[in-house]
Amino acid sequence: MTQAPAQVAAPVRANFDTNRSLVKYIFIGIITLGIYTIWVTARGGEDLNSIAGRYDNKRSMNYWLLALLIGPITLGIAALVWWHKTSDRIGNEQARRGLPKTISAADFWLWSVLGSLIIVGPFIFIHKWLTSMNALCADYNERG
Repeated sequence: MTQAPAQVAAPVRANFDTNRSLVKYIFIGIITLGIYTIWVTARGGEDLNSIAGRYDNKRSMNYWLLALLIGPITLGIAALVWWHKTSDRIGNEQARRGLPKTISAADFWLWSVLGSLIIVGPFIFIHKWLTSMNALCADYNERG
């Protein structure tokens, strides 16, 4: 009696967004009075939880909850912690997948916080964050 070969499960593939851009983030954010920027950031956090959560056993707080409730209560400190942690998680997941590590918590503090002194720093950070999420999501869409 011959046995059928064992089925090997294909890697889980998803269809995460890979078209985040700074131009859309700014212009549509202005048109929607900031709602689009919160939505894109929240979606990035959810995607990060789906991609990296099973490997690092961490979960980022829902950004809607943070932006509308927790952030104002903590006078913005919770938002600083959220950006620090997600930036670091993205970089760590990129390194784990063998991708170039394009963002870290240091990028957040240097570009977004300290870079606000030169006005364009936060925009550079958001661009790095969005393109890093695009790269991470594209890799996950392809390899699972």
